[in-house]
Amino acid sequence: MDSLVNGNHTAVTEFILLGLTQDPVLQVILFMIILCIYLVTITGNLSTVILIRVSSQLHHPMYFFLSNLAFVDIGFSSSVTPNMLVNFLVERNTISYLGCAIQLGSTAFFGTVECFLLAAMAYDRFVAICNPLLYSTKMSAMVCVQLLIVTYTGGFLNSCTFTICFYTLLFCGPNRINHFFCDFAPLIGLSCSDVSVPTLVPSFSSGSIIVVTMIVIAVSYIYILITILKMHSTEGRHKAFSTCTSHLTAVTLFYGTITFIYVMPKSSYSTDQNKVMSVFYTVMIPMLNPCIYSARNKEIKEALKKELSRKIFS
Repeated sequence: MDSLVNGNHTAVTEFILLGLTQDPVLQVILFMIILCIYLVTITGNLSTVILIRVSSQLHHPMYFFLSNLAFVDIGFSSSVTPNMLVNFLVERNTISYLGCAIQLGSTAFFGTVECFLLAAMAYDRFVAICNPLLYSTKMSAMVCVQLLIVTYTGGFLNSCTFTICFYTLLFCGPNRINHFFCDFAPLIGLSCSDVSVPTLVPSFSSGSIIVVTMIVIAVSYIYILITILKMHSTEGRHKAFSTCTSHLTAVTLFYGTITFIYVMPKSSYSTDQNKVMSVFYTVMIPMLNPCIYSARNKEIKEALKKELSRKIFS
C-alpha cells in the first residue's frame, strides 16, 4: 500500500476512500439509488446536448450555453459517481496517487466551468431583457465563443492550482480519506508537510471565482428586475420572468450548496454533513439541471415534440 521513497517525494502511493457509509445494507440501497441518478444524469444531459444541436430553433446563445452546461454536468458527475459506485461494491476502495490528482483536478475544472457558465447565462438574460434591440450584436456568435474560451480557461487555471498544490503536499503514512472522492480538504488533513500555502492558494483562487461570478449574476438580475418592474404589460413581465426562473433555480441550488461547503466555518458542521452536501452538488445537481431547464421551457418542449414527430413519421 505504502512505499517510502527518499527525497522530497510522497511516501503514500495510494489512498483509501472510506465512502459514504460502512453499513452493508445501506451500501446496497445507496448503490441502486445513485446508479439510477447517474443514468438519468447521463441520459438527460446527453439528450439536451443532442436536441440543441439538431434543432434549428434552439440555435441561439441561451441554448448554446445550456448545451455546454449539460456537457459540463456529464463531466462533473462522471468525475465522482463511477468511483463512488465502485466503493459500494468493494470492501476496500483504493485510488492511486495519480488517480486522486486527476479526480481532484477534474472536479475543480468542471465545478469552476459551471460557475462561469451560470454567470455567462445570467449575462445573456440581462442583455436579452434589458437591451433586446442590441441582443444580436452583444451576444453574437463571436462573443459567445469568447465567453466560452474564458469559461474553460478559467476552469483549467483553477484546476491547475488544485493539482499543483496537491503535488506539493507530502503524505508520510495516513492514507484513509474520510470522503467518497479526493476532495482537497481531507487531503490537507492527511498531509505531514506545511499546508499554509497549498491551503491558501486554491482557497483564494476558488473564492475569487465564486465571488466574481456571483457578483456578475447578482448585478445582472438586479438590472433584470428593475427592467421587468418598469414593464407595463403583464404578459411581458410574465414572459421575462419565465425565461429567468429556470436559471435562478439552478443558480440557487449550485451556489447555495458550494457556499455551505466551502464558505461556512468548518466547526459549524460535521464531516457527514459535508459528505451529504457534496453528494448533492456532484451527483444530484447534474441530474436536476436538465429537468429544471426543460420543465418550464416551452421552446425545448416544442423542439422535442417536433424532433420526435419527425423521427416517428419519417
